[in-house]
Amino acid sequence: MSDDNKLTLGARPQLGIKRTESAGAVKQSFSHGRTKSVQVEVKRRRVFGKPGEAPVEEVEVVAAPAPAPAPVVAAPPAPTVEAPRMPVAPPPPMPLNRDEPKPVPVKAKPAAAADAPAPEVETVPEPVVVAEVAAPPPVAVAAKPVAPLPAPMKRPTDAAGRRELQARLLREAEEQRLQISQEIREREEAESQAAAEAEKRRLEEKKIVDEANALKAAEEARRIAALPPKEAAAEEEERNLRRLGNAPRRDDGTPPLKTARGGRDDRRQSGKLTVTRALEDSDSTRTRSMAALRRAREKDKRAHQSGANQTKQVRDVVVPEDITVQELSNRMAERASDLIKSLFRMGVMATINETLDQDTAELLVTEFGHNIKRVSDSDVEIGVVGDADEDHDQQPRPPVVTIMGHVDHGKTSLLDALRGTDVVAGEAGGITQHIGAYQVTLKSGEKITFLDTPGHEAFTEMRARGANITDIVIVVVAGDDGLMPQSIEAISHTRAAGVPMIVAINKMDKPGSDAARVRQALLQHDVQVEEMGGEVQDVEVSATKKTGLDSLIEKILLQAELLELRANADRGGEGTVIEARLDKGRGPLATVLIRRGTLKVGDVFVVGGEWGKVRALIDDKGRQIKEAGPATPVEVLGLSGVPRAGDPFSVVESEARAREVAAYRQSVTTKKRTTQAPASLEAMFSALKVAKALEYPFVVKGDVQGSVEAIVSAVNRLSTDEIKARVLHAGVGAITESDVVLAKASGAPIIGFGVRANAKAREVAQRDQVALKYYDVIYDLIDEMKLAMAGKLGPERLENVTGRANVLEVFQAGKTGKAAGLRVVEGVIRRNLKARVMRDDVVIWNGNIASLRRFKDDVQDVRSGLECGMLLENNADVKIGDVIETFEIEERARTL
Repeated sequence: MSDDNKLTLGARPQLGIKRTESAGAVKQSFSHGRTKSVQVEVKRRRVFGKPGEAPVEEVEVVAAPAPAPAPVVAAPPAPTVEAPRMPVAPPPPMPLNRDEPKPVPVKAKPAAAADAPAPEVETVPEPVVVAEVAAPPPVAVAAKPVAPLPAPMKRPTDAAGRRELQARLLREAEEQRLQISQEIREREEAESQAAAEAEKRRLEEKKIVDEANALKAAEEARRIAALPPKEAAAEEEERNLRRLGNAPRRDDGTPPLKTARGGRDDRRQSGKLTVTRALEDSDSTRTRSMAALRRAREKDKRAHQSGANQTKQVRDVVVPEDITVQELSNRMAERASDLIKSLFRMGVMATINETLDQDTAELLVTEFGHNIKRVSDSDVEIGVVGDADEDHDQQPRPPVVTIMGHVDHGKTSLLDALRGTDVVAGEAGGITQHIGAYQVTLKSGEKITFLDTPGHEAFTEMRARGANITDIVIVVVAGDDGLMPQSIEAISHTRAAGVPMIVAINKMDKPGSDAARVRQALLQHDVQVEEMGGEVQDVEVSATKKTGLDSLIEKILLQAELLELRANADRGGEGTVIEARLDKGRGPLATVLIRRGTLKVGDVFVVGGEWGKVRALIDDKGRQIKEAGPATPVEVLGLSGVPRAGDPFSVVESEARAREVAAYRQSVTTKKRTTQAPASLEAMFSALKVAKALEYPFVVKGDVQGSVEAIVSAVNRLSTDEIKARVLHAGVGAITESDVVLAKASGAPIIGFGVRANAKAREVAQRDQVALKYYDVIYDLIDEMKLAMAGKLGPERLENVTGRANVLEVFQAGKTGKAAGLRVVEGVIRRNLKARVMRDDVVIWNGNIASLRRFKDDVQDVRSGLECGMLLENNADVKIGDVIETFEIEERARTL
């Protein structure tokens, strides 16, 4: 009896338990001749039922772990079936299904109760094989769950049943082998696909590296080709040494250094290029990515593929008067280096920032096959001034009337009578210093715009400006004074502007006023009034008595009706600057007369070299309005700077356009100021003459732009050949510290017309001793400027010759001096005067007379026809035949 059949639980043999464990080894065969043994354990446990029932065994089949097979436990001999050989994956082993649940013991159902106890049937478990297949790390194959073990079946007792059971087990084992083989094939396919993809990526990276090496080599070759021959040879040798992996030689020609291992410094291993090293640049820290290189390669590929079939795109290149090479290349869509090469072939040495003229740019554009479109810098102003309006868009507008005439002839008083206000009290000295713009509404509802201009001769430009922007001119002539210079000048401005004129004979209430005498005086200047058979209207008025005003207004309306004044109000506002000034609280201000269109708050405009956006509109009565129509004077706030009086005012579409136009106009002004006229002989002599003249520098600050222009023009007219007025700075606004600093540098006075210096400026002027001169009337300013310029010249020195004598004989007087015997031929020779010696009409000596004698007596003077002896101070070079003159210097006060 074997050990398994021994009784272990007592003396009763029916209660004994047989050994429930048995072990066996299953040998598996895999592809490539590999085999693996798998340990299979079979555990049995006897279960006792109720009395009278047959005992049933529970069978649990457990597969031995793959890495370390469990020790084989001795088991009673049992019929086992050897599994067929199945392929096993190569090491390292890895379980196919790591998450596969362990086999659960299967319990057999107890047999049904019978009359006779059923014989004990021994169950044979089905062998389960677990194959461990190693999977490569990159490929993860999902493990297929293994079907649960079938229920234990009863072992047949006959031979046929055992053969059938064995065949069934073999079929199931074969199915498992086929399933494992299928999984292995799928894993191998995944591995091969991953290997192919890795090889593809490696080939792509190698191609990128090769391209990078080629680009780097080409760049190096171009760099070496640009070097001189000696340097290029040295660079080529060094590059060959780097390619071979050898260290460069020393400067003295000795072999390269030995490495620590005793051999040459072999850099072949360290010099191998990888993707990262190929993309790195030793001169720059920026590295191009793989995607960037791939895009560049694709771009080159597309360029090569479409290069043969693609035609060159012809562009219309806009070329201004001056353009840089870089800007021209951008507009042509060509490389700047190609343009520079073409210029070199033309013989023009240029860089990328070189400025080309329009003709050279046209040669380049034509050479590259493009079309040129010439433009001028002045084209920026195209469209700023709108086109002419259509007749159906125009509507009647009020007339613009300018009152002109001589100073103190009652122009402003007449306008006050028409407006019903008193403006004269606000004018300094009772005269108008700048243009005033007013609008009068009549009882009939009609409106008339009046412009009041100064009458002083210094305000000629302002009168001309008023005549150019007006529709009707009223020339005011005082009945008692008659025609005066400014009255005649006003008539000339009116004729030059080509506008109709109305003569208003004022001050008819004063005794001595004679209208007929004024009309006759007008005939001398080709002005024929209606009463004298002409076409010019005239009217007798009195501003103080307010007589004849209705007749004057009727004549104005009649003349306006004949002119048929019309304008389009449904467009952007356009006008002219009448006056401009700088306000301390509101900034630059401009009085604008709207010519056509409507100016609204918020409009962007450009005026002369300035631009801005309308922040507020103020009418002649000081009220804020939202818009201003044609023939309306309005004060505009929101300028970038103070414009010049007379500058055109236009509304544009955007701030960018306004800035562009203003910048162009400023550049034109700067170019005119800095550009020198071509040299000529006459201009050179004139410049030398001007350079010899003294300069009288001064700084002008005024309340309005028109006053500043008038002052500068009047002072410049005071310049003569001996002294010249020089304006260091002319501006609008109060006198500031910067003005004082500028005046101190040149020793110039500061003229303030209608303005004063602030506290800081006064302090600096007092410390630096800068003269501050304040004026409110232009008469006083001009008179004091005349005196100041004449005072800088100093008194005038005049030379008067009192006598002339001929040298008849020369005598030795002492060791060094010589005495001359003279005969006075003209005037009187006096001892206390200066004398000069002339030889052949050339002055050879100037000095004082040391002694004058007649015979042996010293005398003070010798008259004409007498002879005398003369000794000159420090002069020994007197010869017979010389002429000696005596003269005196007279100083006179200089005037301009």
